[in-house]
Amino acid sequence: MKMIDEFKAFALKGNVVDLAVGVIIGGAFGKIVSSFVNDLVMPLLGLLVGGVHFGDLKLVLREATETTPLLSFNYGSFLQVVFDFTIVAWAVFIAIKALSSLKRQPAPVDAPPAPTPEDIVLLREIRDSLKK
Repeated sequence: MKMIDEFKAFALKGNVVDLAVGVIIGGAFGKIVSSFVNDLVMPLLGLLVGGVHFGDLKLVLREATETTPLLSFNYGSFLQVVFDFTIVAWAVFIAIKALSSLKRQPAPVDAPPAPTPEDIVLLREIRDSLKK
């Protein structure tokens, strides 16, 4: 029973729940960004470079025959993933920048002057009395 209680305490800690929510939202955000890139950005980019669909770009290493399948170097798919990553990284950067600007920096508190040690006070009194 103790192990179950320890697991429940671990699983319900704020950090674990926050991480789970972040992973779920991150997965959904990844789908949104992939759709944005695949359905909006890449067609426009393909149109700009002459109607090329990036997913179709490949270098054929060996043509397909009756006994062997097509062997190709699919660099278009790689370019697609690089664009996805770049847009996700940019969106995360903007989100973190926005969140950090929302955090208020605490106003610096002026520290009161440190109290003078007793020996220094005594030495100053002796000095002042010697001057008199």
